[in-house]
Amino acid sequence: MNLQLKAPKLTVVEKKAIQITGSKSESNRLLILQQQYPNLKIKNLSNSDDTVHLQHALNSGTDVLDIGHAGTAMRFLTAYLANQEGREVTLTGSARMKERPIGILVDALRYLGAQIDYLEKEGYPPLRIKGKKLQGGEVTMDAGVSSQYLSALLLIGAQMEHGLQLRLAGKLTSRPYLEMTTSLLKEVGIGTRFEENHIHIEPKKTILNVKITVESDWSSAGYWYSWVALQSPGYAMQLSSYKKTSLQGDSKLVDIYEKLGVATSFENDHILLEKRQDFQHPQKLEFDLTQQPDQAQTIFATCIGLGIDLKLTGLHTLRIKETDRIEAMAVEGARFRESEIKTSPDTIEIHFLSKSHFKDKVSIDTYKDHRMALAFAPLCMKTTLIIRDADVVTKSYGDYWEDMKAVKVNITEI
Repeated sequence: MNLQLKAPKLTVVEKKAIQITGSKSESNRLLILQQQYPNLKIKNLSNSDDTVHLQHALNSGTDVLDIGHAGTAMRFLTAYLANQEGREVTLTGSARMKERPIGILVDALRYLGAQIDYLEKEGYPPLRIKGKKLQGGEVTMDAGVSSQYLSALLLIGAQMEHGLQLRLAGKLTSRPYLEMTTSLLKEVGIGTRFEENHIHIEPKKTILNVKITVESDWSSAGYWYSWVALQSPGYAMQLSSYKKTSLQGDSKLVDIYEKLGVATSFENDHILLEKRQDFQHPQKLEFDLTQQPDQAQTIFATCIGLGIDLKLTGLHTLRIKETDRIEAMAVEGARFRESEIKTSPDTIEIHFLSKSHFKDKVSIDTYKDHRMALAFAPLCMKTTLIIRDADVVTKSYGDYWEDMKAVKVNITEI
């Protein structure tokens, strides 16, 4: 599905209120825990494709599980199924999923006694997993890898006979996602300690009745921060349901977008975003997104819209996402206005040439990556925008196009 987006040049609109579903990251962690601890009840689950795929896989009795593009589901299920005694399963996914490495997690699980075989390329899905009761104990993993590998182990740690002691070697990437995992474990009632480079998970076979309400997704809020940043001063929008003390690392958006002209205020269970009247347009900004890599495309697109030179660092995990996101940003970002874009293995920079104007019509590819469509869509405020394969947004934010229509964006299928 290809969509054409065009936003009206409004200076004043009524304040819009948008309800965003639960965090995909929280939901997927809680689903793995719920499968191990049925006394756990969950409210406000994400309706993202990733969460739907994970729910389907967890409830399936078949011996072949295809999780499509859902990277989180691949990592979490690999660990979960390895600890399910007596069950033998083939875990596979899309063509792109078969290009995304899983070897670091498989090596750690094998060290703990898991029986996992590669069915095609060594180090990559699909996997054949013969579940067995893992004894647990101590294992060391590279702290610089995707936090999903580490969280996958932590989520099954308490079900192992001797619990889990996870030692992290090197510089830690995406610490907020690990802290989210350990915080949820504590909330469920599992003894957990996170001290420097060591995480200890105590064994626990059962829990008391627990009910957890998932906070709405901060990653999805990012697209609306970008939208508000591109509006006239005084424009306001309300998003529900958010907490000032969030487990999600992407709540750092509050501070990041303050520098891009968006003020945030917390009111009961929602946030109010407002384009600041006193915003002083900076010439250049630089952000280290080591802890918030999923916001790279969103911030990049915002700065294209505002014409602010930008340098983003800490992006090394983006090379192995749904696509090579650094390369995708460079290619698609160059389509909007005259600029110079430089990349390295973990950075991207954009510099706008003098008197750089937006092109009248821009068409972008999404590379089967939901965040390419979601992040670049607000640029319809600046030009007529065509997004190819726009339905990729269902991976994390299936209501996005309807919500865009609610803020007066004209959307037509072409």
